[in-house]
Amino acid sequence: MASYLITGASRGLGLELARQLASLPVSEVSKVFATARGGSPGLEELAEKSSGRVVVVKLDVTDERSIKQAAVEVEANLDGKGLDVLINNAGIMQYSPNGVNTMDNLTESFTSNVLGVHWVTRAFIPLLQKGTLKKVANISTTVGSIALARSWHLMPAPAYKITKAALNSLTVQYALDYEKEGFAFFALAPGWLRTDLGGENADLSVEQGAKASLEKIFGAGTEQNGQFLKVLVKGWNQYDGINSPW
Repeated sequence: MASYLITGASRGLGLELARQLASLPVSEVSKVFATARGGSPGLEELAEKSSGRVVVVKLDVTDERSIKQAAVEVEANLDGKGLDVLINNAGIMQYSPNGVNTMDNLTESFTSNVLGVHWVTRAFIPLLQKGTLKKVANISTTVGSIALARSWHLMPAPAYKITKAALNSLTVQYALDYEKEGFAFFALAPGWLRTDLGGENADLSVEQGAKASLEKIFGAGTEQNGQFLKVLVKGWNQYDGINSPW
């Protein structure tokens, strides 16, 4: 009976993760805290049909006060228990079509994609320490891989690449600090998904991406602490389940 918290659950991958988790038996998933900055008809509908298992929590990852208030609300809903799994999914992708020297969105991207993850993780660590699974999945991308930078060079989103590389580094730092407590901190590349962020020409449906991501999250343990995981999707060579290079 594990509890989960997902940031950025108003749409896309976050919403689908919440939906798939809520479809599992209560014996496997007791409660899903689905956080969002604003309203989401899809998320509200999911919560209404969940018999109380999906709890919508207002949380803006760019606002520390909002994060701290959300942590208080989640703790009250856990009835003295800990939080088992945190999925840091919220993030943005902004473009600089004329090259890195014209990039004027790095601060905003860094706040959402790196600082927001740090602030959320820091706020929920006390609840995770009380949980039984102690897993933190930071949704990343191979676009942020320094080793693969040349292959992604033509993608005109340098701020996204830079901040996801920083997110990966942040993940490792948390993994090292909390490994003695039995935590599993890992970055996870869910694949190129047909969402508002990924676009309609992406490889995988959001349902495929969420299912493959959850399989990785379910299977992760302390041996995956500090690693950069990649989903496994049959029929796709690029989604072979082998760890991504940093």
